[in-house]
Amino acid sequence: MIEREQVHRILFRKRHVEEALATPGAAADGVRYRELVREHAMLSRLEHQAARYFHLLDEQAQNRSLCDDPEGDAELATLAAAELETIAHALPEAERELCLALLPPDPDADRKALMEIRAGTGGDEAALFAGDLFRMYSRYCDDRGWKIAMIDANAAEIGGYKEIVATISGDGAYGALRFESGTHRVQRVPATEAQGRIHTSAATVLVLPEADEE
Repeated sequence: MIEREQVHRILFRKRHVEEALATPGAAADGVRYRELVREHAMLSRLEHQAARYFHLLDEQAQNRSLCDDPEGDAELATLAAAELETIAHALPEAERELCLALLPPDPDADRKALMEIRAGTGGDEAALFAGDLFRMYSRYCDDRGWKIAMIDANAAEIGGYKEIVATISGDGAYGALRFESGTHRVQRVPATEAQGRIHTSAATVLVLPEADEE
């Protein structure tokens, strides 16, 4: 079980970060200001996850008390038992999210992401697959409210891309997309196949954090 005091000690830092951000001229030091903004975002996420987790623990204790009271109302005890089952299902996920929020943040997590998608083995079908991947990531960015901007593209004649490079900007963009790097494969009957045979094609995805201007 995560100790409340441990979390409260960490969250005590949030007030000092807010004071530093509110200091006149704080934005003059761009590097320091970005560090404070990232730390404040991390502490805010931690505060949210902690509130959810400890609220569930409090609700659990209250409902157990109702269930264990021999002189309590039977109907209330039944409702409390049902609520305990709901809490039992929600608590492990809340604890996991809080544990993740307690981990030291990746300093690059909130940077813009630079993404390169390159068609691999599979010929024209690989280029079509690379195009499908780019559309998939574009829709994901739209759902998250991120902005995706194409930098360079080498389109294939049949459709899709031999290579495409784009930047993605938004809160936590690189942190969420960094694990997409690697080789992606698909097995399907491609649009280029006339006899209905299944083809295997591949595309590589590379995700890097955007470097500071300096």
